[in-house]
Amino acid sequence: MNFWERLYFPAIFQGMGITFRHMFKKKETIFYPEVEREFSENWRGMHSLKRDEQGRERCTACGLCALSCPAEAITMIAGERQKGEEELYREEKYAAVYEINMLRCIFCGLCEEACPKEAIYLDGPIVPADYLRKDFIYGKDKLVEEPLKA
Repeated sequence: MNFWERLYFPAIFQGMGITFRHMFKKKETIFYPEVEREFSENWRGMHSLKRDEQGRERCTACGLCALSCPAEAITMIAGERQKGEEELYREEKYAAVYEINMLRCIFCGLCEEACPKEAIYLDGPIVPADYLRKDFIYGKDKLVEEPLKA
């Protein structure tokens, strides 16, 4: 190695050249939440439990979504529909308790594919950040979509 190579000046100038080239490139940073990221068509967001045209819950508590979930993030307890609840639930059996642990969910979409009633979709927004683990267990209060207003 000659004198200049031993001082590492060529390596330093080469590194500085790379740094200056990157300074003038387009920045890839997205300043969330001020700027929203564009999502692809097959984006899988937060889960939502759908309603039918009459505003009744589609879920019949068959349990196929919970069985197909590889992370075992879905738990449900089935309940029987009572008299007078015909406008709330489609079938005689419904999900009395439906919970998804968002910390365990891997957003694979298998629950969406397994549902025969098309009751669950991964079409929601990004799961919001939180500080407590218990706040990531979403029940029907957060998952069921609002009924259509006539």
